[in-house]
Amino acid sequence: MDPKFIRNFSIIAHIDHGKSTLADQLLLKSGTITQRQFREQILDDLDIERERGITVKARSVTINYKVDGQEYELNLIDTPGHVDFHYEVNRSLAACEGALLLVDAFQGVQAQTVANAYAAINANLEIIPVVNKIDLPVIRVDEVLEEVENILGLDGSDALRVSAKAGTNIESVFEAIVRRIPAPSGKVELPLKALVFDSKYDNYRGVITYIRIVDGQVKRGDKVRFMREGIIADVLELGQFRPDMQPCDELGPGQVGYLLTGIKDLSRVTVGDTVTLALNSTDKPLPGYQKPKQMVFCGMYPIDATGFEHLREELQKLSMNDSSFSFVPETSDALGFGFRCGFLGMLHMEIVQQRLEGEQNMDLIQTAPNVTFEILTHSGEVLTIDNPQDVPDAGVIEEFREPIAKVTFIVPAENVGTIMQLCQDRRGIYKTTEFLGPLRTQLIYELPLSEIVYDMYDKLKSVTRGYGTMDYEVIGFQSADLVKMDILVKGVRVDALSTIVHRSTADRRGRSLVKRLKNEISKHQFEIALQAAIGARVIARETISALRKNVTAKCYGGDVSRKRKLLQKQKEGKKRMKQFGEVEIPQKAFLSVLESNREDN
Repeated sequence: MDPKFIRNFSIIAHIDHGKSTLADQLLLKSGTITQRQFREQILDDLDIERERGITVKARSVTINYKVDGQEYELNLIDTPGHVDFHYEVNRSLAACEGALLLVDAFQGVQAQTVANAYAAINANLEIIPVVNKIDLPVIRVDEVLEEVENILGLDGSDALRVSAKAGTNIESVFEAIVRRIPAPSGKVELPLKALVFDSKYDNYRGVITYIRIVDGQVKRGDKVRFMREGIIADVLELGQFRPDMQPCDELGPGQVGYLLTGIKDLSRVTVGDTVTLALNSTDKPLPGYQKPKQMVFCGMYPIDATGFEHLREELQKLSMNDSSFSFVPETSDALGFGFRCGFLGMLHMEIVQQRLEGEQNMDLIQTAPNVTFEILTHSGEVLTIDNPQDVPDAGVIEEFREPIAKVTFIVPAENVGTIMQLCQDRRGIYKTTEFLGPLRTQLIYELPLSEIVYDMYDKLKSVTRGYGTMDYEVIGFQSADLVKMDILVKGVRVDALSTIVHRSTADRRGRSLVKRLKNEISKHQFEIALQAAIGARVIARETISALRKNVTAKCYGGDVSRKRKLLQKQKEGKKRMKQFGEVEIPQKAFLSVLESNREDN
């Protein structure tokens, strides 16, 4: 197709502002799907997306639509809205020339709206503001458009007003896409240059590579080369998503689709790579993407030791479909063989865990999550620490650094004091306040990432009754008075329960944690000591008393020395059992580290 009749666009918005619903309506109104095929969130094909009602993976679909008798090919990329999946948004924007910026007609501009809008502005995209949910009983369209102009600097006068749920004014969206979003600038006569913006693994056909053609064209049967890895492969199948995979003979400049090359190795197709022809190749690859940085880490171990290889295979498949997730093997004295997994945030971690347990029916033990730290040693070496077990002895450490995030809150004006207190309690540094109107305020703080990822979002929603939103970005590492807190069960250090805490809160967190562990670990035939320690200093202790059997029950009356003998015999037996007995620690105990942090905060 002639590139001047192609439009590539993305839908960006804050979470729950109606991206997937608008995508559904665009497919329905254009005739890409029939009313019979229509279902809510049609592009969200993961079970976890449908259960939670959120988009986790970006999805692309090709729509054909006629304007003034001319047929246009519109390539839509639906993106996630949650802060943890901002990387998916950036990947999608790199494959587009324009974006629909969706804003809720009542909630207005939120924290992720701001973040996604600036990402689109930085990518030099044409942005079309769209006010959604105009069918709500209470709306404030004029105020929302004022926010769009004041906060984002976009012209609100030509913003579209639609209701994706009711299907109102959807035709104006098609008109705006065709009239206002520029056509791709690629040329068919240049050597092939295609951007790999996503990939997916199929058990039967191998790696499905999602591509956006920038220059040149690719045909079925061509030999292509993946420039970063240097792999040469035949194009076995080529096609577009409509919304299911539909094969075609060729793809030209500006078109979005997929190609199958028969590559089976999961690690050989890199998102951000450039695909070119093996014979007539381009000299300069596309800039690609900056590699995402995982900021939250946790250990995942199979409950049954024989499930280690199965867990490795499933993690490989997940990491192939999600390049922002990583894993490396590790060993724990308490839990055996498992993997240290890296995530962008807590929601990302929960979704990976639920996909493993729900889709693959796996039984896992997950250790408490922690963020990445840096340690400067006396020798001048900088160590990156994502596992408390790797923290060296205190005598080696010159400086302990923690990640600091710039956090933007958009909250009702009446909740400003509560949010400021919440940030102060979490060692936050106040930066600025900006009033967005009579009822809403933007606050900017610098906070340690470890204080944000656990439950900051939940606390924010709680104190603002659901009206507050936040967005954050990591801006660097800062020196802090941090220590490694170990947990000892019956005098033995359990490495999977170790955590890194600030010295000022260590005593309180230690007491809170051992109290929770006492409730989670069941009684044994012997007494169990639970201790929290920093180095050699024990800062908290709780004792789980032994299960007691009444050995004197059968003795009634008679000589008291008989009872004493039986009690002494029981005491000696318990001492021997304590010496050799193993303590069984349930899964809940490992998550109590996280719970104690929440309780403490």
